[in-house]
Amino acid sequence: MAFRTWLWTAAAGIATGAAVARRLKPRTQEPDAADRWLTVTVNREPADVQPDKLPSPLQEYGERIDVRVRPAPGDRGTELAVRLKEAQPDISRSVPARLAGADPRQELRRALREAKALLETGEVMQPDAPPTTREKPGGKLIGLLSRRAGGEGVL
Repeated sequence: MAFRTWLWTAAAGIATGAAVARRLKPRTQEPDAADRWLTVTVNREPADVQPDKLPSPLQEYGERIDVRVRPAPGDRGTELAVRLKEAQPDISRSVPARLAGADPRQELRRALREAKALLETGEVMQPDAPPTTREKPGGKLIGLLSRRAGGEGVL
């Protein structure tokens, strides 16, 4: 039994060490966040997705975003890619900013997801409100984390 505990402790220590080493490794090849394209594959023909006739969530950004539309690999629809034109301050891309919902990329991701839904189905599906079950402690934690994710689905 003691060997098993030792083995699990060693495995956890190795995993923690690997995560710390990865975090501390300098990222020399990573592009600036303003240069990153946010991309979704839309299940429509490329002719149906025009950069000048985008759905309203993306139209609200107007000239603040770059839009790229091209056929998806393997004839599987259309790739719709967007990125912010102006560079964002480093503080707005930090983890605390993301948790507070102050990262401007979160809103752009949400708009891109909604545009995809509108192009494919004509509507944006929303979850049932109020939920159909009673919230338990684990569900409350998941709900808190989901709200803090800023609608983009990741923390």
